[in-house]
Amino acid sequence: MAVLIDPARWPAHGTVFAHLVSDTSLAELHAFAERAGLNRRAFDRDHYDVSESRREELITLGAEPVSGAELIRRLRASGLRVTSRERPEHAAFVLRRRWPAALASVGAVRDELLERWSEQHRHYHDVTHLLAVLDALATLAPSGAPLVVELAAWFHDAIYDGVPGSDEEASAVLAERSLAGVLPDAEVAEVGRLVRVTADHAPAAEDSHGALLCDADLAVLGGSPARYDRYVAAVRQDYAHVADADWRAGRAAVLRTLLDLDPLYRTDRGRERWQPQAEANLRRELAALTG
Repeated sequence: MAVLIDPARWPAHGTVFAHLVSDTSLAELHAFAERAGLNRRAFDRDHYDVSESRREELITLGAEPVSGAELIRRLRASGLRVTSRERPEHAAFVLRRRWPAALASVGAVRDELLERWSEQHRHYHDVTHLLAVLDALATLAPSGAPLVVELAAWFHDAIYDGVPGSDEEASAVLAERSLAGVLPDAEVAEVGRLVRVTADHAPAAEDSHGALLCDADLAVLGGSPARYDRYVAAVRQDYAHVADADWRAGRAAVLRTLLDLDPLYRTDRGRERWQPQAEANLRRELAALTG
């Protein structure tokens, strides 16, 4: 358990930079950075970029010098490593190629959606979340999810103002407006219905489309503890306008609602892959919130 720093080899702004990471937690990393007087703007998802001129000072303060390969190995082992797919710039590039081939003629719809998903106020509900949901759909349906489910994923948080229920309804209306005349009316209606289902993630027992979409949207809950903690931190940023006491009360209510879902995941594959870890993550967060 340590704060690590690699050799300064990364050129930028007329100098070279090293990476400062923790192999334990982001809380440990941020606490060390605050003691060292590092600007929070130097933080990039899983590391701080620090100039060569400060490297020896940071080692004196307790950072352990390691090789670049060792730093990456230990960061990956800790579960704190942020992959390229979790970085907005890469996710947006990949998503342009993931737009359904059946809708290749309406690239303008894709471009509008990517612009919406890339809005500056988004932290969790951004292009990385959209890509993660599409990846989860691919896990749940290896031979390919139905087009209406895939499109519902693209639209499900397309409008995001941090207002549960209202956001889903607005996103559903956007889907219905954008897809009118592009798909048959019944398919457009199904996309809108599926987007609305994500408001409570409680599809009916016979709703196979809803089960796929909701399980993919909730896949993040079943990630590693470190990945789950990054998700919670990003959601908190999305709700930065909410006071701490209100956040804790509201978030605890959300966690209890999720834990009360029976089952949390509606597909066999989702339950097998994510349910045990998701329940552990949810209970751990709830315990921390309620003391």
